[in-house]
Amino acid sequence: MTTCGDLAELVRAPAALSVPGDALVGAAATGDLSTRAVTRTAGLAAASVCLYWAGMAANDWADRDLDAAERPHRPIPSGRVRPGDAFGLAVGLTAAGCVLAGFSGGRSAAATASVLAGTVWAYDVALKGTVVGPAAMAACRGLDVLLGASAGRMRRAALPALTIAAHTYTVTALSRYEVHGASRGLPAATLIATAAVTTLATAPARGQSSRRLLTGAFAAGYAALYGAPQLRAAAEPSAANVRRAVGAGITSLPALQGTLAAGLGMPGAAAALALAAAVGRRLAARTAVT
Repeated sequence: MTTCGDLAELVRAPAALSVPGDALVGAAATGDLSTRAVTRTAGLAAASVCLYWAGMAANDWADRDLDAAERPHRPIPSGRVRPGDAFGLAVGLTAAGCVLAGFSGGRSAAATASVLAGTVWAYDVALKGTVVGPAAMAACRGLDVLLGASAGRMRRAALPALTIAAHTYTVTALSRYEVHGASRGLPAATLIATAAVTTLATAPARGQSSRRLLTGAFAAGYAALYGAPQLRAAAEPSAANVRRAVGAGITSLPALQGTLAAGLGMPGAAAALALAAAVGRRLAARTAVT
């Protein structure tokens, strides 16, 4: 009998803490800080979580045969969740995410959510194992940021979307080697890319020195959280070290989002995202996020 814990494992529930920050950063980039905008952003963040969980369920449904050989402990190959139930959950969460986005943000948000949902499914069922797989997953995260900005001038969210997408590309590139290990060159390359992402994330910080200092502090925290495991993986690129780096990439994303939020003049949101990163790391020790 399938339990709530089995479903939480299927959708990588703790990893969802990395999702609401996308919508928050996208909304912050538009400059609209009204009460209505806060309510709208909360709804769009919830829609993003639904689409993220849908993607996780669809991922395991699509990979059920491969997981039977490589990850037999996962919910579907272990028999704890039936493939049909996982597929149905993925479809239901996708529909819920798109409807919630439209209800919260109107036609523009519904359209953006639909494109995001299509990209998620395309990655899971067709693109994951191809050369464009990491780029497709990066596009999903970039679109998630744009979903948060969909009620305003979306082009203002281009830099934050690019920053989050670049980070996601590195995590996805590493994740392909978390079962069998990687060459030393891959984690070394993603580490260099992480340094570039850290620099890019500080770009929105202008004006007050206090804002620049806070943004720099968040950026340093992100670089340490994600960089250290990559450095260990570069020294010894075993499957275990690569998995740790992938997990760190997922759980450190709120710290990157916090860096962007601080640079955009939202220190309270940045602090909340930093807390989400800490909670996510704690939960990840109990429930798998990769």
